[in-house]
Amino acid sequence: MNHYEKTERLKDADFKQLIGVKRKTFSEMVKVLNAKYLKKHEKGGRKPKLTLEEQLLMTLKYLRRYATQKELAYEFEVGEATIHDTIVWIENTLVRSEKFKPPGKKELLEEESIEIILVDVTECPI
Repeated sequence: MNHYEKTERLKDADFKQLIGVKRKTFSEMVKVLNAKYLKKHEKGGRKPKLTLEEQLLMTLKYLRRYATQKELAYEFEVGEATIHDTIVWIENTLVRSEKFKPPGKKELLEEESIEIILVDVTECPI
């Protein structure tokens, strides 16, 4: 059973809590990725070891939990280069789609209901 198949058994609230997005949002992301993947591989090519769902799941885990690429490579049983390339491709594909494009600086500055908060995330030795 792969990583994504395990998530299919989760309740919607648990899915959101563990994965970081609602199940419906996840499905929409997969649709965007699938369309781009099919276009990219129209003339064929090697099949990836991980399904698109697993690739997205792995990317969301990387972004949400700050797991290292080495940890993800071990967990998903692929090379570190594959992890890196997958994360970059998924991030770029989703950002380039109008559906998941984050608002720009100008839009954020024009929004009156947004409060600006600064967070110091400087690393400190323990």
